[in-house]
Amino acid sequence: MTKTTISNPLCIALDSPDRDRITDVAEATLGYIGMYKIGLTTHITFGRELVEELRVRLPVFLDLKLHDIPAQVEGAVRAIASLGVSYTTVHAAGGTDMIRAALGVAEDVKVLAVTVLTSLDDEVLAQMGLPKTTDLVAGLAEIAVDAGAHGLVCSAHDVADLRARFGSVDEGGPLLVVPGIRTLAAVDDQRRTATATGALSAGADVLVVGRPITQAPDPGAAARDLLRSLQQ
Repeated sequence: MTKTTISNPLCIALDSPDRDRITDVAEATLGYIGMYKIGLTTHITFGRELVEELRVRLPVFLDLKLHDIPAQVEGAVRAIASLGVSYTTVHAAGGTDMIRAALGVAEDVKVLAVTVLTSLDDEVLAQMGLPKTTDLVAGLAEIAVDAGAHGLVCSAHDVADLRARFGSVDEGGPLLVVPGIRTLAAVDDQRRTATATGALSAGADVLVVGRPITQAPDPGAAARDLLRSLQQ
């Protein structure tokens, strides 16, 4: 597995249908974050042009969470590789063949496998007839790592277990990317969330932060303050 060094763990989620707002937030936070994340809504709305604009400033994480038959995912990742992004995502639940199909055409793009969405918890998984979160994450992570995925996307609640299971990046373990970073007071559609310091302390490599920065009155100040809190 290729080692990846992350100098600044903050990745800002630029998920918005408002092009001007995306540009303003991207500019305001430059210097305080290490990566831009473009999600499904943003990419479908603005496409290649936005990726090309952002990637000259910082690495871009194109988070599309691909999950389809191997041939379709292979074609999608081949197209993603042509955009010059640094990271993209597939669902680990797509299985070994699908993950390997993505890796086979990824070129310089790091392929991250999504384990269990942070919007799901044990109650929801039980309704779907699936194992509890801890067991499902562990099983999907094993599949992804065995297939050669460069990293895993997981809840902060799962980071410590995955670090113990696979080791650090320096030891050949997967990059651990954690979405759902919130303030203590935040309540929204994300169920399994954590603070930035909590996730980093547990062993996360990349912290995906959206609303605490993008919906702040001053996104630049919010990003600056969050980075400083991690450096203390």
